[in-house]
Amino acid sequence: MEFTAIQMDALQELANIGSAHSATTLSQMLNTNIGMSVPKIDIIDISKVGEFLTDELTPMVVFELQGEIPHGGFLILHFPRDSAKRTANIVQGIESQNKTIPWPEKVEHPFSEMDQSAIIEVGNIMVSSFLSAASDLIGLVMLPSPPVLVVDMAHAAITSLIAQMTVEVDDVILFKVKLTSDEHKIAGNILIFLEVNTLQQIASKLEAMMQGGTPA
Repeated sequence: MEFTAIQMDALQELANIGSAHSATTLSQMLNTNIGMSVPKIDIIDISKVGEFLTDELTPMVVFELQGEIPHGGFLILHFPRDSAKRTANIVQGIESQNKTIPWPEKVEHPFSEMDQSAIIEVGNIMVSSFLSAASDLIGLVMLPSPPVLVVDMAHAAITSLIAQMTVEVDDVILFKVKLTSDEHKIAGNILIFLEVNTLQQIASKLEAMMQGGTPA
């Protein structure tokens, strides 16, 4: 679907507020100052998602959207591989020295159980904070399910997830936000999968908000 200029401005505002809340929460969690870039937003055809993500073995924290979302949907926090490992190190108090991380060969994946637990914890806190801020902004309750961690090639995992959806999904809202600290660099993507009617409902609420009306 096409978003109008007003709707895109509102979507940008939603991303700004949601991401700022996530960054603040992550700062408190990691006990370090976390800054963030201005979120970049793309609304892309679902068949082209793979073109926007690195196709490498990487962890993704997957949530089913609940609350007042009519047909549900999914939200994914996707980390590039180095960012994921670096984030897990910070949570565990391990100094990564902000360098490219060497990866062991001939293993199923390079993330230990402790790494995975740390990534899930970060994902749960960030996504809950993002959705809480977004819900307050547009007046539509959006809640995350318990998180599920998937470690796979990004495109393969997303293709599998799409196949599980029982409603029509044509477009994906892709938020790209870079989080930075004095000692570490973390990059991540937030992907939201919604069926077309729900996406239109959110677009209408965003437009009403930008025009000073009450969200429908």
